[in-house]
Amino acid sequence: MGSIVNFTKMHGAGNDYIYVDTSRYDIPEPAELARRWSDRHTGIGSDGLVLIGRSTVPGADFTMRIFNADGSEARMCGNASRCIGKYVYEKGLTDKISVRLLTRAGIKTLELHTDSGNRVKSVTVDMQEPCLADRNLLATADCSMQESTVTVDGLELCGTFVSMGNPHFVIFTDDTESVDVARLGSILEVNPLFPERCNIEFASLLSKNRIRTRVWERGSGITLACGTGACATAVAAALTGRSGRKSRILMDGGTLEVTWDKTDNHVYMTGPAEFVFEGEIEI
Repeated sequence: MGSIVNFTKMHGAGNDYIYVDTSRYDIPEPAELARRWSDRHTGIGSDGLVLIGRSTVPGADFTMRIFNADGSEARMCGNASRCIGKYVYEKGLTDKISVRLLTRAGIKTLELHTDSGNRVKSVTVDMQEPCLADRNLLATADCSMQESTVTVDGLELCGTFVSMGNPHFVIFTDDTESVDVARLGSILEVNPLFPERCNIEFASLLSKNRIRTRVWERGSGITLACGTGACATAVAAALTGRSGRKSRILMDGGTLEVTWDKTDNHVYMTGPAEFVFEGEIEI
């Protein structure tokens, strides 16, 4: 019999992960466990596995490692970051309402918004500056793409590249609901343009600063929401003149508020975080 691990299932706007406190449990093969536990038929069911740790790095309170449902490790996840803020506060791991989280994409600041019952109702994440050109993530001549055309199965799709720690390609369309996200997203994710694969967003402007977005998430497939994807969509919309610097991003699992601040060029994302259930599982 293997060892038993207690886990917490949480979601941010429907983007659900399994959370484990690594100060209590050793997780020796997280990629394999992410694949096994994320299976929605034979496992717990999730978009991936998130490991929460205590930070030994000055300037950070906690650490996050995130593994997608296919076992690949991501650099950053906005929805998971918000959930960690709620987790560490409500489980008494910290009494801070401003938490510094070390990710593979750097240290992110989480501002926790609590209610009168001292519950975290929402979290604002400083996602820092968007990256519009990266030779490691984009194989174009100038390492950038803005309103650039990619042909997929005979369709010409026009999109904009934005990295928010994770690479995203945002495609604006007149009718997001009619897009075959699974087919087009799975093909675009592995397009040679993206050496490390890519998250794909299909977005439509509903009204001024209200954007409907559907997501194909690298390593997980269709997800109900993606925090970095919401930020990338908001940045792409502002860059192309479709919206201002404040947007409400409506995803399948809920709405995220995104502000691209002129003063520091940082992107700030605000949204909910919720506990789903807790349990134990054998490694």
